[in-house]
Amino acid sequence: MVNVLVDADGCPVVDLTIFVSKKFKMNVTLLCDTAHYMQREGADTIMVSKGADAVDFVLVNRVKKGDIVVTQDYGLAAMVLAKQGFAIDQNGRWYTPENIDQLLDSRHISKKIRQAGGRLKGPKKRQKEDNEKFEASFHKLCEHALQAGS
Repeated sequence: MVNVLVDADGCPVVDLTIFVSKKFKMNVTLLCDTAHYMQREGADTIMVSKGADAVDFVLVNRVKKGDIVVTQDYGLAAMVLAKQGFAIDQNGRWYTPENIDQLLDSRHISKKIRQAGGRLKGPKKRQKEDNEKFEASFHKLCEHALQAGS
């Protein structure tokens, strides 16, 4: 069975993830820290003590081959891929072995710019189209994960 794990701290697509996962009869687990606790019908919730990357470590220890993880964290996505899971961000981009190194490099460069006092633009305000794009892409990823597991 394919499970869906959501890095739920600040995730704008929790409800959409549950909605699509139900269609595929996939179990959904939300992982959040004590500062972002949430519960949703149709999903289990695991609350983790607040701390840097605490949710990430619990999540990566739970993910199994073929599971799907929803996260905007490139580092977590890389660990999921290493465990032969699937990962997708809130905008519907699949993390893959082909794109993860470039994403990690860009994160590292951005961090160096900020540490040197530079400023970077934040993300654009989320639009309805962003949710539609995520839903379509996540639906395809669910189909792909089920096919890969059979």
